[in-house]
Formats: sequence, C-alpha cells, structure tokens
Amino acid sequence: MKKSVIHGAMLGVVLILSACGSEGAKTEADYPDTDRERLYRYGSLSGSEGVPLFGGRRDHGGEGEQSGIGVNSFLWRGALDAVSFMPLASADPFGGVIMTDWYAAPESPGERTKVQVYVLSRELRADAIRATVFRQASDGHGGWKDVPVAGDSGTKLENAVLARARELRQANLGP
Repeated sequence: MKKSVIHGAMLGVVLILSACGSEGAKTEADYPDTDRERLYRYGSLSGSEGVPLFGGRRDHGGEGEQSGIGVNSFLWRGALDAVSFMPLASADPFGGVIMTDWYAAPESPGERTKVQVYVLSRELRADAIRATVFRQASDGHGGWKDVPVAGDSGTKLENAVLARARELRQANLGP
C-alpha cells in the first residue's frame, strides 16, 4: 500500500510538471554548445548577467565592462579569439586567466605549444595583457621535453590580443 501511494504521488508530480507550458521555452539548440562559446558570447560561463555574489553591484559602468566579468571584456574576448585554435584547459573571466591545453599543429606533430594569458585590468590598455608561451618537443620515445621559445612569442600574442580587442571595441562603438 505504501509503495502505491508513493508511486502515485511521484506520478502526480511528473504529470503536473509535464503539463507546465513550454511556450517561449528555450531549446537545447538555443544554448551555446561549449564553455568556449559561453565564455565568448557572455564573458562568463553562467550567462550574460553572471552570478552576483554577496550582493555585489552589477553596473560597473566602465568602458568594455560587463556584469559577471572581472576584467575588460574587449581584452577578454580578444584573448579568447587569439587562442581559439587551441583547446582550452581553463578560463576564469573573474580573475582574467586563460590557460590552453597542449596543442600540436598538423604541420609539426613533433612539437606542441601551451599558452597562458592574463587579463590584468578592467581598462583597455596595452599593459593590461600578459601572455606566456610554453613549447615542448617529442623526445622520440613517447615523451616530451621542454624546449626554448622565441623571446618575442609572448609579445606577439599580446599584440594580437590588443589588435583584436581594438577591433571589437570599434565594432561595439559603431559608425
């Protein structure tokens, strides 16, 4: 008897929930497929509004700032664009840190590269971006060994991020 009451109650809950209207409801296709798409589209994994913690303000009011992101959104999106060909290991829009996983270019499978990008400010400034590039080469026995990186690799990546951030800012300002 007890089981039938429980099953009946569960069935009632399921029927009530299934009767709830889905008019205007989003489908799975309406949502970004990957964390990278959510980060690029919204600047945060949780959507355009972010998650307000401890009653924090949402209207920062600065250039290129959005709710839910702790750094300049143009630099953040520019950095994501600059490393978009590499797999992301982690991305923290509140702290401004993007770390990629190892990437081996098809034209040089015996080498792989990893990048860390730091967005350091809420302002769109040249000194608000830092990039570090790591490189490894195959040792021929299934392992990898660290090899030197060209001294200007980080600077070139920083310049690419800044150029993309400026493009995004111009597109945002309009004609």
